[in-house]
Amino acid sequence: MFKRLLLASAALALTTALSQAQEVKIGLVAPFTGIGAELGQQIDRGVEQYLKLRGDEYKPYKINVIKRDDKDPSGANSKIAVQELLTQDNVDALAGWIYSPNAIASAPVVTAGKKIAVLMNAGTAHITTMSPYFVRTSFSMWHSGYALGEAAVKQLKAKTAVVGYSDFPPGKDSLAAFKRSFEANGGKVIDEVPMGGAGQVPDFTPFFQRVKDKKPDVFFVFVPAGDHSLAVVKTYGALGMREAGIKLIGPGDITQDIKLQAMGDAAVGLITMHHYYADLDNPANKALVASWKKDYGPDATPDFVALGAYDGMAALAHMITATKGKITDTAAALASLKDWKYNSPRGPISIDPETRDIVMNEYLSEVVKGSDGKLHQKQIGKIEHVKDPCKAEKIGPCAPK
Repeated sequence: MFKRLLLASAALALTTALSQAQEVKIGLVAPFTGIGAELGQQIDRGVEQYLKLRGDEYKPYKINVIKRDDKDPSGANSKIAVQELLTQDNVDALAGWIYSPNAIASAPVVTAGKKIAVLMNAGTAHITTMSPYFVRTSFSMWHSGYALGEAAVKQLKAKTAVVGYSDFPPGKDSLAAFKRSFEANGGKVIDEVPMGGAGQVPDFTPFFQRVKDKKPDVFFVFVPAGDHSLAVVKTYGALGMREAGIKLIGPGDITQDIKLQAMGDAAVGLITMHHYYADLDNPANKALVASWKKDYGPDATPDFVALGAYDGMAALAHMITATKGKITDTAAALASLKDWKYNSPRGPISIDPETRDIVMNEYLSEVVKGSDGKLHQKQIGKIEHVKDPCKAEKIGPCAPK
């Protein structure tokens, strides 16, 4: 009897020790208040859904997510949040970053902290060159912008374009990516229109009127997803630009799933290039959308921001299991991504070992009104296994240093 008690006590002690050793702390940085709170919610829910649906992928480890609010796109609050996660919470890895200025400001702190940091949204291409610990599971603005430049000429038969962009790093990347590809394929960008910043939604009317007066075949727009994108489509409709023969195109930020139904008929016919939308027809996405609606309501939907977080957790889970819970061994963690391939709701993904950027499909889509009376995104083209063209072509700050 006594021997059995000793064995039971030893087993309990071992189980307790293993349980404690299996916790991995992930620091999540996102705007949970302020103008980006809705986007922060998408990241938060994307993390939740991964942990719920793919628990088998990180067994036997327990993932503890510690959240910090970086509030706005200024960079300052994000830098503080990262410092606190590293020094106060002693996290094993970092993740998040809605806004590029925040990821850029955080880069020196990430490097000093020597912890893996997964970019779940921030899309400025060269961010991954700013710290050897950044891994991107979201997108670069070059993924969609460059691909759409080619498609605008070859599929949409456009000869002239105007580019309108929010005047901060992702907007400038979008301008550069689209213009380079559009003109390389025979088109001509006849005007470039900076349209305010990411911190607040401007009145787009004077910018769009300037474009209407130019009469381009297509108007390529990049603005931050959220209220900016909703205002873009409303202004496009109010000024009758479609009736004037100007087609609105852009990355999927301008037809963000959580804003799509509020855009109304003005959104019908919009053409976007992106890596995810909620109407994608594959088993992994159907499972995610069904779970999302069950947990958050029938009108709720995941969007590309949520997918960056969902897949970011998948990458983290892979690194955790590959290193047997020691993701702080960053060399081993990064090495484990070399041959990683994942069946995401967006389709097959992997990480380019040379750049630590995601490789994924890009989908050319058109907004249509379905038989249910709702707006949907219909796939009209696909480019498979797209690497970040900015890195592939060694352009500007993406070139090796």
